[in-house]
Amino acid sequence: MSQIGQKQRPDHEKVGLAKRPIDRRVARTRGMLHQALLSLILEKGYEAILVEDICERANIGRSTFYAHFTGKDDLKRSGLENLRLELLERHRSSSTSMPTGIRPLGFSLPMFEHARDHMHLYQALVGSKGGAIALDTIRQTLCDFVRSELATAGGKDPTGVPREFIVQHVVGAYMAVLTWWLESGATLPPQQMDEFFRRLMNEGAAASYS
Repeated sequence: MSQIGQKQRPDHEKVGLAKRPIDRRVARTRGMLHQALLSLILEKGYEAILVEDICERANIGRSTFYAHFTGKDDLKRSGLENLRLELLERHRSSSTSMPTGIRPLGFSLPMFEHARDHMHLYQALVGSKGGAIALDTIRQTLCDFVRSELATAGGKDPTGVPREFIVQHVVGAYMAVLTWWLESGATLPPQQMDEFFRRLMNEGAAASYS
């Protein structure tokens, strides 16, 4: 009976155990490809990169690459999803630390801090054609943050300005300031950039949060 029990248990566990190595291999392969793309962006710029370059840098065959991604744009979008989730987590942490649970323009400081922590990547993306994909993802993520904050605040703008107009105004201004900051070397600390941005917005769109 002991031998039968020993045989049955591995058969039962085999399904779960079989999945874990596959998941780890997939994650490891994708991680190697993301890192290869990042290092190549920093070295030669996104536009000059070929799939062959990525495969060579990651030491992965083309068939393996295409088993995971349709091309370098798809690979970048996958990496940007990780960025979006990290920004969401930073924004959530910032909001929950406030007594009211909402911090007007709460995305501002976490975004400046994230850009500072990944400055070389952001600087490589800003101003490049390939970087437009990254910046658009960041823009859409920030728009979601602002829409959520406005909906939570529940206030109605007394001027009658449409809420989406406010969203695009706030995020457009922020992206312009963020790009300027990165292109100038990000010499000012994130906290000061956040303070400046809040001061700039204080008399305009931020009033809609009340």
